[in-house]
Amino acid sequence: MARSTPDATPPRKIGNLAIIWRFTARYKGHVAGAVLALLLAAGATLAIPNAFRLIIDRGFGAAGSGDIGRWFQYLLGLVVLMAAATAARFYFVSWLGERVVADVREAVQQNLLRLAPSFFEENRPSEIASRLTADTTIIEQVVGTTFSVALRNLVMGVGGIVYLFALAPKLAGMMLLGIPVVVLPLTFFGRRVRAVSRSSQDRVADVGAMVDEVLGAMKIVQAFGQQGREAERFRDAVEKVFQTARRRILLRAVMTAMIIGLIFGAITMVMWQGAVDVQAGRITGGTIAAFVLTGGLVAGAFGALTEVYGDLLRGAGAAGRLAELLAEEPEIQAPPRPAALPEPARGEIEFRDVAFRYPTRREVSALADFSLKVRAGETVAVVGPSGAGKSTLFQLALRFYDPEGGAVLLDGVPLPAADPAAIRARIALVPQETVIFAASARDNLRYGRWDASDEALWQAAEAANAATFLRALPQGLDTYMGEGGARLSGGQRQRIAIARAILRDAPLLLLDEATSALDAESEQLVQAALERLMEHRTTMVIAHRLATVRAADRIVVMDQGRIVEEGTHDRLSAAGGLYARLARLQFEGMAA
Repeated sequence: MARSTPDATPPRKIGNLAIIWRFTARYKGHVAGAVLALLLAAGATLAIPNAFRLIIDRGFGAAGSGDIGRWFQYLLGLVVLMAAATAARFYFVSWLGERVVADVREAVQQNLLRLAPSFFEENRPSEIASRLTADTTIIEQVVGTTFSVALRNLVMGVGGIVYLFALAPKLAGMMLLGIPVVVLPLTFFGRRVRAVSRSSQDRVADVGAMVDEVLGAMKIVQAFGQQGREAERFRDAVEKVFQTARRRILLRAVMTAMIIGLIFGAITMVMWQGAVDVQAGRITGGTIAAFVLTGGLVAGAFGALTEVYGDLLRGAGAAGRLAELLAEEPEIQAPPRPAALPEPARGEIEFRDVAFRYPTRREVSALADFSLKVRAGETVAVVGPSGAGKSTLFQLALRFYDPEGGAVLLDGVPLPAADPAAIRARIALVPQETVIFAASARDNLRYGRWDASDEALWQAAEAANAATFLRALPQGLDTYMGEGGARLSGGQRQRIAIARAILRDAPLLLLDEATSALDAESEQLVQAALERLMEHRTTMVIAHRLATVRAADRIVVMDQGRIVEEGTHDRLSAAGGLYARLARLQFEGMAA
């Protein structure tokens, strides 16, 4: 099935911004307040040049010199109105920006939690995380700043032009003819500057990625004596940043010279013509002053609109990427009418003629015509070389994937016919790579059953041989575990995973290399905890270390996605097949 990936950059179409409006429209009161405040602020700003015209023409005029205070009061009132309206606009649009970003992040995260693991194999989690941070930050800028700036400048630009024609039609016509002369070169150079700026940001990002990579592998760098080479690589990357920045600086310098020359040249020409008209008595001094001030506002407004358009395009690209994540539908879903799993739960799992290939590795068959039934209460160990398909069995049992052929059944019910949540509620998993969240010990334990009491947590910890080290923690169960459980040893992390499974109290237990990479003491503690966990449960065990599976009711030997042998440890050892060869290599290695 074709899939749009967040790694791909969607086209920067302004229409993508519709997703932002969907979230913004939930807060119509704040939107109305922002628009009203924006119109008041823009109107007050446009009225200020007219106030100066009245001060000059009527306040300083011979006939009205005694009434000058009235016009300054008028100007002061406009300033107060503009300040209050601007503050209100800032509050409303900033509130909307933060609120919309929070809503978008929550909506994207909720949808991501629905998606099957296959989605995260085809799409890099780091890229998805970037969408939730960098792209939503752009959205916040668009909602909290860019939209209001664009609307304010549009109102001021259009309103200013209307007022200019009302003041002096001839001068307004001259100014409009001069706008393309000013705007077109600035637009051209602005695009060049933005392109070089993006390139500069990419080069800086390269430097950051290089620093992160090298510092994270400092032991390897020093062990292999590659400090000089890494310093040279870093020097080259920094030099590229400098060269790109130099081009950006040169372009901005040229653009600044053009801005100053063209804008002030145009203003000078218009003022020159205005001065001639004042001398001829065709317009007043106040009119030319108001015209110049308004012209500056109009020029600034349209200049800002060209910049705002670029920001809107960036926002459209970010919105498009977020829209892709929001539109993604999970491949694994509950059917419209899920079949009820039988009660009481037995934990019986069956693989019937299953064929499966991973979406990202279509050329390799993970399982082929695979059939296996694990009866209620039975312990079955699955062994075999790497890539034999052992872990795939657990992926299918948890319904992270659906097989291409055949069926997987839990307590006699085909998994696609049942609700995935109901299926997983009957399964407890102890993975090879234990996941410890950056949270307290309590929260990590009760991931097995979130409503578990502290008494239940300690009982599970005792059964998992974890209570001793948990009580020794500085704040007990409230102790922060660190990123990835950095404060725990491998054996301690594994025992927390076992305590989670004990709290789960599920009829089917899946153990995936639960004692791998542990020292002898830790393995003994973990193995003792596992034996208690396995009592009165259906258990499937994946293990490379064959010494841990001798006591299994059955041992299933897999190779290239198929069962090649099946039986007890003694029987398989005597058969002289793949299991016997694996056992001989391991036990001889241990004896040596």
